[in-house]
Amino acid sequence: MWIEDWAPIAACRESQPDQLFVRGAEQNKAKQVCSGCPVRTECLAEALDNQIEWGVWGGMTERERRALLRRNPNAHWRMVLEQARTRATETADA
Repeated sequence: MWIEDWAPIAACRESQPDQLFVRGAEQNKAKQVCSGCPVRTECLAEALDNQIEWGVWGGMTERERRALLRRNPNAHWRMVLEQARTRATETADA
């Protein structure tokens, strides 16, 4: 199930925004905030579909997102990620 209004339940909602907009090794700490987030997929889709250039979104750094966008420049990321999550859930239930 896709959550449209995902920000209020994001794991980072109580973090300082500056903690997610860091460089270098500090990005690994920021990515840890995302690791157990219930709306990680929605967050990542938002960043990819809107080509957000800065910060850690959905557990991915700017560099990681740019690499995905280069490989798949015309992808509709919400649809791609939603389908992937559905397949993963169906496989886990089987």
